[in-house]
Amino acid sequence: MTQSNEAIDMQAKPHEGANLLIVDDDQPWLNRLGRAMESRGYVVHGAGSVSEGIKLGKSVKPAFAVVDMRLEDGNGLDVVENLRSENPQARIIMLTGYGNIATAVEAVKRGAVDYLAKPADADEIHAALVAEPEGRASPPENPMSADRVRWEHIQRVFELCDRNVSETARRLNMHRRTLQRILAKRAPR
Repeated sequence: MTQSNEAIDMQAKPHEGANLLIVDDDQPWLNRLGRAMESRGYVVHGAGSVSEGIKLGKSVKPAFAVVDMRLEDGNGLDVVENLRSENPQARIIMLTGYGNIATAVEAVKRGAVDYLAKPADADEIHAALVAEPEGRASPPENPMSADRVRWEHIQRVFELCDRNVSETARRLNMHRRTLQRILAKRAPR
């Protein structure tokens, strides 16, 4: 391979040999994703908790990171914030099974470049990690249903009311118990 071809190849695959930190407390999923990302050329480091993710982030200084929102010992947003302060150029993706607009906005404010809902596959995660920062996201193949949009709005107001059920119910002109039932359920598709 000539010198110019090597430079072109590095531009095409900036992730080759780069450190990738995956923080998730679901060990089987962490292992599967780790193997899938290694096959794509990343050097994978796994952590199962907020404290372990922060510690590993400081020692490894990853160029890429995939962080779960809810971990046993805290919130993945703390890991994102710490990784961003350690390495401002890191490309960090936030994953969650409890997606809502308010947490997506908070993740981006703290330094994540994208926010994906579980179950996200390795191809989706890889595409988000290497996407052009200025590029526009393609429109969703399966846009949110009306029920999902309603649920997202309720979650956003709930977050804006500092997770106060009574205040959220008052502002949404909804009975408190009805709101509690909605908040206890998973997001509709």
